[in-house]
Amino acid sequence: MFAAINTFLGGAASPVGQQAFTSAGTTSWTAPAGVTSVCVVCVGGGGGGALNAGTYWGGGGGALAYANNITVTPGTSYTVIIGAGGAYSTGGTSNNGGYSEFIDSSTAKAGGGGGGYAATAGAGGIYYTANGGSGGPGGSGNTSFPGDLTYAGAGGGAGGYSGQGGTGVSGTGSPGSAGNGGGGGGGGSDVNGAYGGGGVGILGEGSSGSLGGVGGGGSGGASGSDAAGGLYGGGGGTRSITAGGAGGAVRIIWGLGRAFPSTRTGDL
Repeated sequence: MFAAINTFLGGAASPVGQQAFTSAGTTSWTAPAGVTSVCVVCVGGGGGGALNAGTYWGGGGGALAYANNITVTPGTSYTVIIGAGGAYSTGGTSNNGGYSEFIDSSTAKAGGGGGGYAATAGAGGIYYTANGGSGGPGGSGNTSFPGDLTYAGAGGGAGGYSGQGGTGVSGTGSPGSAGNGGGGGGGGSDVNGAYGGGGVGILGEGSSGSLGGVGGGGSGGASGSDAAGGLYGGGGGTRSITAGGAGGAVRIIWGLGRAFPSTRTGDL
């Protein structure tokens, strides 16, 4: 179908494809033959939950950033960085989520969520390029009740394509806030502690993550679990030592008539 459309619009058919990177670290992508322009979405890693200063602090959600019509040269390799999620922390060990990036910060970059290691709720990650959404902040623990999971902070939701991720609840035994613009929902809490925030999908903008116990996933992303953030980019809660933030992702698409946030952005 795409070959027919592209030929009708003039010239030879343009290649159509996509590639997703979801393992934390630095790698590269080589532009295929005939590909001179791509569109990219990046999601930063979620911050981890923490027990620090006797109080449980939620991790912030990673941001989402996207960019369209990025010029590339066939056969040339470009740097791809995928942010890791922050681990659960005790005793003030840094557990921020890592940033995700394509080429450089001015092309497409999504910041990771802040961890709760500094005895404060993790801040939501920020997006560095023109389009995207910030991660939701994690919830604050109540220092009046140190060591009590009933008053723990939950994880923030990952940022959306056009709005912020939901905020993790701050120790009130209630749901977190819903995501916006396709972002993940913030985690809630109960007497056993606080849940992870929802992640965000990388196939284009969809519905926002709903509020609940666990933070709902946005745009097809995974909901948070009873402890960890959901893929991709959900902030970690504080129910157990497995309460880490979810890792980030980078997805590249190419072909005529494709563009984020939602124009033929699924796998083709």
